[in-house]
Amino acid sequence: MFATFMISQLDALTLARIQFAFVISWHIVFPAFSIGLAAFLTVLEFRWLKSGEPIYAEVYKHWVKIFAVVFGMGVVSGVVMSYQFGTNWAVFSDRAGNVMGPLLAYEVLTAFFLEASFLGIMLFGWGRVSKRMHFASTAIVSIGTLISGFWILAANSFMQTPQGFMMGADGLLYPTNWLEIIFNPSFPYRYAHMMTAAFLTTAFVIGGIGAYYLQSKKHTEHRKHGRVMLGMAMIMAIFVAPMQILIGDMHGLNTLEHQPAKVAAMEGMWENERGAPLVLFAIPDQKAEKNHYEVKIPYLSGLILTHSLDGEVKGLKNWVPEDRPYVPIVFWSFRVMVGIGMLMLLVGLFSLYKYFKKQQFDPESKWFHRAWMMMTPLGFVALLAGWFVTETGRQPWTVYGVIRTAESMSPVAAQQVATTLIGFIVLYIFVFGAGSFYILRLIAKGPQPYEDPADDNFYEHSVTEGQGRTLSGDNNASDKVEQDSAESIDTPANDKDDGGLR
Repeated sequence: MFATFMISQLDALTLARIQFAFVISWHIVFPAFSIGLAAFLTVLEFRWLKSGEPIYAEVYKHWVKIFAVVFGMGVVSGVVMSYQFGTNWAVFSDRAGNVMGPLLAYEVLTAFFLEASFLGIMLFGWGRVSKRMHFASTAIVSIGTLISGFWILAANSFMQTPQGFMMGADGLLYPTNWLEIIFNPSFPYRYAHMMTAAFLTTAFVIGGIGAYYLQSKKHTEHRKHGRVMLGMAMIMAIFVAPMQILIGDMHGLNTLEHQPAKVAAMEGMWENERGAPLVLFAIPDQKAEKNHYEVKIPYLSGLILTHSLDGEVKGLKNWVPEDRPYVPIVFWSFRVMVGIGMLMLLVGLFSLYKYFKKQQFDPESKWFHRAWMMMTPLGFVALLAGWFVTETGRQPWTVYGVIRTAESMSPVAAQQVATTLIGFIVLYIFVFGAGSFYILRLIAKGPQPYEDPADDNFYEHSVTEGQGRTLSGDNNASDKVEQDSAESIDTPANDKDDGGLR
């Protein structure tokens, strides 16, 4: 019934776009969280190796379980997204495959294989390899996530600001300069913006949970763990949140140069304006080409975008309607992203104040800890809002100015797309809902005590019984082995009736 309603109201192209948006919205959350968690785990294990304090090992073992679940869900959702290039967007895959295919292949060869090779040691090697080897594995997995982000952002940035290619007579894109393709005009800003977003999102999740442990009466035994989590997250909020705003400003200027229609949609600007105002609130009307109920600050948008009070910003009317992005989504997603970014900056300043007052871990600092707890999910919201701005703002192009979205779709019927979309919704809610529920259970359980020093001793797989007794601290191991051997040969069997169990 729902499928029939969608088919009657939406065409195949719109349904395919909704399906891809749904899939990528689920997917982008997990790799971003993995990038931040891998870096966090690397720092944790380094601090444990340097200090020998068990608290860092306990926090590491707690979060590495969550990392395993998040990494797995990221892989699963990524595979589904890749298949959609062949099912719903086969024309795009054909026309841009000469460029996009190698970029995605490089990601698999350089990053995914690297992560997969050392992930097993990271997850299951504690106590089975040396401490240095385990730390190296964690660090390599973390580096692998950054390399993975490098190639994925290179591919996405090419779609935003394409260069280094030529259009063949057959309509296909052919690479002419790989360095220009990879390091296209928007790539440095997009990569830096995305990586800092991943670090901040993860930091506010970890810090919010740490604040929860500090305040919760059910987790009094986890107060020390909460101090570690919140303390490390505060460093990220204090230093990286302002950096993210600076990078975002640079990224906005780059977008203004290469994708001015996207910036005009972000600002809700229809006419060319000098000293353009910043529109805080409005209801954009795409058909009437104007905004309703505007609330704006004079000159501020022009100052931000051009760094001049008299700078000119182009309005959307410079482009024909079919070349404009869908303004309401871009307009409001941008404000959600920026608003949450400002909240992160405020929490970072609040954290700096509490640090100088030596009250950051004080149980009486309830409002401070509540602020961190409130921010726990907002990084994911900002992340998704940013991607909505990026991807919706690029429309109606898959490769900006080169291949239109309407030209990129496979020849599939609306019914087929609607059916698979419903299937994805049901399956994703079940699979990722279960994974998210398990993560929440792990958080509710909290870090476990690290009491067995034997976990730190890696073993050889060819350990004999005598060597095993020696490793366990039995100094008479060799004598016992010889005695056991002698008894097995010379001592007669005990003929006591055992009911046939022998």
